[in-house]
Amino acid sequence: MNRWLMQIRLKHKIGWPDLLVVILIAGTLYAILDLGKGMVGKFSLQSAGAISLNPRLLPYYAGRSLLRMFIAYLLSLAFTLVYGRYAAYHKVAEKVMIPALDILQSVPVLGFLSITVTGFLALFPKSYLGAELASIFAIFTSQAWNMTFSFYHSLTVIPADLKEAAKINRLRTWAQFIKLEVPFSMIGLVWNSMMSFGGAWFFLAASESITVLHNHIQLPGIGSYMAEAIAVGNIPDQIYGILTMVIVIIAIDQLVWRPLVAWSQKYKLDQNEATDAPTSWFLQLLRRSEWVQNTFKTLAAAISTFIPMRYHSAVETPLQKPSHKRRTGLRWLMIFIWTIILLFALRYLYAGMLDIAKLGIGQILYAIKMGFFTFLRVTIATFLGALWTVPVGVAIGLNGKLSRVAQPLVQIFSSFPFNLFFGLIAMLYMGLHINFNLGSIPLMMLGTQWYILFNVIAGAMAIPSSLKEASLILRLRPSQKWKTLILPAIFPNLVTGLITASGGAWNASIVAEIVNWKNHSLIASGLGSYIANATTNGNWSEISLGIAVMSIFVVLINRVLWRPMYRLAENKYHLE
Repeated sequence: MNRWLMQIRLKHKIGWPDLLVVILIAGTLYAILDLGKGMVGKFSLQSAGAISLNPRLLPYYAGRSLLRMFIAYLLSLAFTLVYGRYAAYHKVAEKVMIPALDILQSVPVLGFLSITVTGFLALFPKSYLGAELASIFAIFTSQAWNMTFSFYHSLTVIPADLKEAAKINRLRTWAQFIKLEVPFSMIGLVWNSMMSFGGAWFFLAASESITVLHNHIQLPGIGSYMAEAIAVGNIPDQIYGILTMVIVIIAIDQLVWRPLVAWSQKYKLDQNEATDAPTSWFLQLLRRSEWVQNTFKTLAAAISTFIPMRYHSAVETPLQKPSHKRRTGLRWLMIFIWTIILLFALRYLYAGMLDIAKLGIGQILYAIKMGFFTFLRVTIATFLGALWTVPVGVAIGLNGKLSRVAQPLVQIFSSFPFNLFFGLIAMLYMGLHINFNLGSIPLMMLGTQWYILFNVIAGAMAIPSSLKEASLILRLRPSQKWKTLILPAIFPNLVTGLITASGGAWNASIVAEIVNWKNHSLIASGLGSYIANATTNGNWSEISLGIAVMSIFVVLINRVLWRPMYRLAENKYHLE
């Protein structure tokens, strides 16, 4: 330990980049500690609904929301790396894990809140921690599934020559994970992280201002602030909230996502250096800081000491296969874990079936009918979203200059919770006498089309420069270039985007099929409005029925459409 601490000492004089970075890190750590105090304060249902609309509190509210979102993101990233990798390399488990991921992605946030709020509040009855954990879990459910799909699919399309190289060099599991799997999936993972983080803004109001089972809980945050301002019809405070949200989104883009996008280009599968690669002023600042560079080198050395990453050839370091005893122990451990998960699933499945049985066959058939209505809207919304996101995403991904201008704009639009303005849109619909059964489709698109856009951008950015140069040399016409290069290259990412957009559309139906404005309500016939009403009224039987019907629809769509497209992407349309 002393040796590592000694290595942290600076080898050069402290410059202004070091000073700025140290101030930023210290300020961030202090903000985390200060904001974290409010997450463990005293709590009661009677005092959980007081949100002040004083604009001076907006920085504090924004900080509380960001803390929840980053905690949820770190949990989502850990879940992604573990779940995605296990599903990619265990074919038997994959047959259960990927359909389960489809179902989890489509289950509305309110569906998770209905189950988790009561449980977390029971664990921490007198502390805000219970409500905070419920909110973080709800945000987690809006982030994790998209990232996991991206990582899983990246692992399934790793080129055969890279896998062969890893096998020849006898990479151990950890070394293969660090040296091959994560780097190969990095560009898609970064862009889908941006999308997942942005998608969390869409459901932020629902996760911070919770009305479930006749209990109303409002946690300090920008989402609950906006929900309160809309509820009382305070336009100036809504404007203050919008401005705060835009400032926060831009700051996060500049300090987090743009540096990650620029940094991830080092993992592009390309032998030529791109001339128009994305850049980041903050990443350049970090690279100019000697303190940051020395700290990262020291941390890397410490990690390599605790977690040996042997990836030499057999001549230098022979690979020792795990002993039979160790393999047997791991196998029984996994059997035990899956047995526990199965027992829990069967227990809640049985309880849900008992609840559903109380409703009768007429109510069940009605819920299935509502499911068909939502299915039609989901299909139309996904198709319309793909019509414009594919060409725009390709243009952004292939043009570095355009990407530098478009990325912050795309990040703002994808992150902005347009559902907070659904009430104003409802007022417009009522004035124009628009049928809400059709009018809910654009509302659904506002929360789902970005999944396709971000995945297409990631796929286009990952196209090797050598292939783009070859298309120029061959003087391919635009139609030929799309047919022979662009569409085959982005197809795996496009499939991931379509799947996550479809699942996101099912999820978004919970807020897109029922919109309230003052004393007026617009309701579209569908499963989303059915579940929303059941959640508000605390009707467990109808909640269980709605989620069960939605899960069945998603599984059938997965089997009929998405799985064949996944197999096509794995077997034909990926770079080798």
